[in-house]
Amino acid sequence: MAAAILTMLGLALLDALDVLLVAITTAVVADARLTRRSPLSGVLSFLAGVFAVSLAFGVCTVLGLDFLVRLFDFELTPALRYWGELAIGLVLIAVAALPVGTSSTVGGRWVEPVRQHPWLMGVIGFTLGLAKVPTSVPYLAALAILASQRPLPVGWPLLIAAYCAIALVLPLLVLALALRRTPRTRRVYRLLVRGITRYGPPVVRVLFVVIGAALVVDALVHGSQLW
Repeated sequence: MAAAILTMLGLALLDALDVLLVAITTAVVADARLTRRSPLSGVLSFLAGVFAVSLAFGVCTVLGLDFLVRLFDFELTPALRYWGELAIGLVLIAVAALPVGTSSTVGGRWVEPVRQHPWLMGVIGFTLGLAKVPTSVPYLAALAILASQRPLPVGWPLLIAAYCAIALVLPLLVLALALRRTPRTRRVYRLLVRGITRYGPPVVRVLFVVIGAALVVDALVHGSQLW
């Protein structure tokens, strides 16, 4: 179980390198500064929406997989485990070759309503999460790893909640820096946002390849268990 938790932690840190969430967070911060408001309520509402849909999706997915396992009396054999590692590794390597979107265009219609009602950012976050979560390869891999544990560990929903929280670390860090007005924090804020926007997608690609290759190598090392 310790190995599964460490793997999930690594996948959560990989999932945290989400350029789109950081871009939307910085857009909310910039708009709040233009109107001399605090970005706290808007950003937290947005991230709460993303967190809520991520947690709900994760719990429902693990419950669904666990129900199917018990329904069909499925047993996770070493062969299935290593075939699963091989498949996930190849998928991660293949995803690394796909274009990584960095667009932060969300339209101008949301600006005025959100300025008056910051809680609407939660609706935007929830809606974005509905599109993002089911296609997040690291999150789906982490859920598959968790669901493969027999029996499910006590308090497994807390593991999912911890994953979802870790995946939001960078936007929260951007918000924390934006709330500080010292010259040093402003420099760090600009460097962080610029660095994530510029180097985030390449880093995600590299990590996908590294993690994918590690899973493929581990499966091939135990090649005798594949058959």
